[in-house]
Amino acid sequence: MKRGFVIGIAGGTGSGKTTVADMICQEVGCENVVKVVQDNYYKDLSHEDFDTRARQNFDHPNAIDFSLMAKHIGMLRRGQAIDMPLYDFKTHTRKTETLRVESKDTIIVEGILVLEMDVVRREMDLKIYVDTDSDLRFIRRLRRDMQERARSLDSVIEQYLTTVRPMHMEFVERSRQRADIVVPWMNFNTVAVDMVISQVRNGRPRSLRDRIEP
Repeated sequence: MKRGFVIGIAGGTGSGKTTVADMICQEVGCENVVKVVQDNYYKDLSHEDFDTRARQNFDHPNAIDFSLMAKHIGMLRRGQAIDMPLYDFKTHTRKTETLRVESKDTIIVEGILVLEMDVVRREMDLKIYVDTDSDLRFIRRLRRDMQERARSLDSVIEQYLTTVRPMHMEFVERSRQRADIVVPWMNFNTVAVDMVISQVRNGRPRSLRDRIEP
């Protein structure tokens, strides 16, 4: 039975993971790609009051249901459809509805911690880490959280200093060592993305770890 080709894309918050994923999708044909995004797999906190939910450390691995995520990736690569959870970032709860996702030839797994967790990483054929300067990553996160998630400036800064940055140093940064390809993201690193696309089309992982300079 033909198995889907699984690409893991990790990197710090605001590093450009989604941009890389979208470029791969466009090049290989989005009709052939399905995305599994870590943010959809936050554990449900509806049993807690809102203030307690808001104080959770959402950048720690314990905040994510990686067992369910790995199960869904395995199902997709075997050609099976999944019911992907959906998450409401304004209320910090899972939505009651799910998203029916059909399997495709290429499966992109995206999130800051997807290379850190063994249970998810071993489902991957190709592992990518997107490396971007911290000041640029913070600016991107600030804009996203204020525009898309209705967060205040002070709340975004406080969260970044108390949880996002410490968790990046403890978990995200070290997962870079587990990548097959490290992409230094200076504007659009098309050379790196072209190499990734070549691997996808060949349908096999690289045998050696590479660092691709811009």
